Amino acid sequence: MASPRESKGSTKIADPAPVERKSQRTRNSTRPPPAPKNGREFDPHAFLATIGEGRKAILFPKKQTIFAQGEAADAVLYLQTGKVRLTAVSKVVKEATFGILSDGSFFGEGSLAGQPFRMSSTTAMTDCAVLRIEKKAMMDALHREHTLSDLFVAYLLTRNIRYEEDLVDQLFNSSEKRLARVLLMLAHFGKEGVPETVVPKVSQETLAEMVGTTRSRVSFFMNRFRKLGFINYAGGSEGGLQVHSSLLNIVLHD
Repeated sequence: MASPRESKGSTKIADPAPVERKSQRTRNSTRPPPAPKNGREFDPHAFLATIGEGRKAILFPKKQTIFAQGEAADAVLYLQTGKVRLTAVSKVVKEATFGILSDGSFFGEGSLAGQPFRMSSTTAMTDCAVLRIEKKAMMDALHREHTLSDLFVAYLLTRNIRYEEDLVDQLFNSSEKRLARVLLMLAHFGKEGVPETVVPKVSQETLAEMVGTTRSRVSFFMNRFRKLGFINYAGGSEGGLQVHSSLLNIVLHD
């Protein structure tokens, strides 16, 4: 006997819920993974180009001291643009230049290894744009962002190789070859990108300190390089120096 709520010819309709649940599962399975919390991946170059928590941009005019030997080491600095000279003073008050940094260089990183005071001084050779990163902010970023730590470690390894090459150069090569190598490095020969046409003015006293020889020997070799067409003095107010790739002949010649 038919139910009083059903007519004799009625057809039972299937429950639509399972179809709806299946459709919902299909939509969930094709949904893209969630985006990073900040909406984009971390960019180490953007981090080093912008200010933020623990990061401050500072402009240093030419010849201004960035930090002095003996000051508290509480931050890492990143040279965005410009050139910086590294010097140290001995107990007998003799100053020596042991390096020149250019765009994209870190310095003052000894603070990350527990160095309490600066072991050297840094001076702007040109107008410089510097990003000052507090020690804690840099440590946190290196632990949190692998791309930044990879970039930082790669820079430190490259510079360590450079220091080893400097030592070998000092031990085994003549002062003429050492001077040629310094000039080529200042012009960025052998590095990625286009070498600089004119490098900022560097005194012969500074070059002598970097090479480990006397000013008179530097003057003698600079005059020789100029006569051979390896270098030219740019002149003008800046008095820069033009270094040609042919100077490599001095370095490669036995």
